[in-house]
Amino acid sequence: MVKFADRMDGMKASDIRELLKLTTRPEIISFAGGLPAPELFPVEDIKAATDAVMDEQGRAALQYGPTEGYLPLREKIVERMAAKNAVHTTTDNIILTAGSQQGLDYVAKLFINPGDVIVMESPSYLGAINAFNAYQPKFVEIPTDENGMIMEELDKVLATTENVKFIYVIPDFQNPSGRTWPLARRKQFMEIINKYGIPAIEDNPYGELRFKGEYQPALKSMDTEGLVMYMGTFSKIMAPGYRIGWTCANHEIIEKLNLIAQGAALQTSTIAPMIIAKYMDMFDLDEHVDKIRAVYKHRCELMIRTMRETFPPEAKFTDPDGGLFTWVELPDYVNTRDLAAVALESSVAFVPGSGFFPNGGNNCCMRLNYSCMPDERIVEGVHRLAEVIKAALK
Repeated sequence: MVKFADRMDGMKASDIRELLKLTTRPEIISFAGGLPAPELFPVEDIKAATDAVMDEQGRAALQYGPTEGYLPLREKIVERMAAKNAVHTTTDNIILTAGSQQGLDYVAKLFINPGDVIVMESPSYLGAINAFNAYQPKFVEIPTDENGMIMEELDKVLATTENVKFIYVIPDFQNPSGRTWPLARRKQFMEIINKYGIPAIEDNPYGELRFKGEYQPALKSMDTEGLVMYMGTFSKIMAPGYRIGWTCANHEIIEKLNLIAQGAALQTSTIAPMIIAKYMDMFDLDEHVDKIRAVYKHRCELMIRTMRETFPPEAKFTDPDGGLFTWVELPDYVNTRDLAAVALESSVAFVPGSGFFPNGGNNCCMRLNYSCMPDERIVEGVHRLAEVIKAALK
């Protein structure tokens, strides 16, 4: 009999990835995956950038490259982090990864021994939970409100819990809740992690997708002790198919991540970062992001407006200022896993909320995505889902 490692006992298929298999059916109106709108991908511009790379550096593009990633793209990331996030860093503090998801796995491998404690928002990103879970930690969940993580609760946990390895947070348009931390909470968070000397992962895939309110500074911009590991990605602002993200951290951590990357993958792609860098030379990425924001703003407002018109009063939901998601909470007696199966019979898909809680429970929640469905399908899908919810409440 084949014997697998103990860590496999705690690993299971992602709810999101399993649902996405179903949502490829054309009749399904999918609010499930966090997919960017494919009609916004800059196909012709990327084609031009690809041709330029192959014409100018074709042989280099097809060769192995350094583990930390293509230097000109890391230089552009340094410039962009300074302009967009008020983070002032150097290329020596940046490593490219296969999306920020690979960065999560690398950091987990770097820090977690079996039984170590990882602190997360409640709820939190399912992909991070799965990445960390492979290394057999214990999870401590910090309650959240409309402004994100409750810092007094975080302080209590860190004061009374041993062997906390790091804290994982998404301060901007959180996945799954859509909530954003105000400045006061960000300052409190930095004071707390400095007090206890606990590292933190700041996962920021959606930060540039704000369509209401004021931009907030990144936690990394306030990091005076080198405790924050910032993760970014081109998946939501350009194209996820390239699978290019990055981690920005202090030099000691980057050195260790470099060793891990050498053993895991040797390097990320050579050609994809070269094409992204060339695209940024040839075209205006900010102009492209503005187009994305405008579409997502419209689709978010349409979804929220339709939910207000059709959902029963028992359904509470967030009204995000950016990002890709809204979060719905139903009465405790409604199980959204069961509801998801009923909704699929009406050709509507969403992600049940229980998977976003590392310690389980909370079966009455759901995550809805608004970024990749056209207007008429958003309206029709929300109407169908409203009827499913009303039936479940009776």
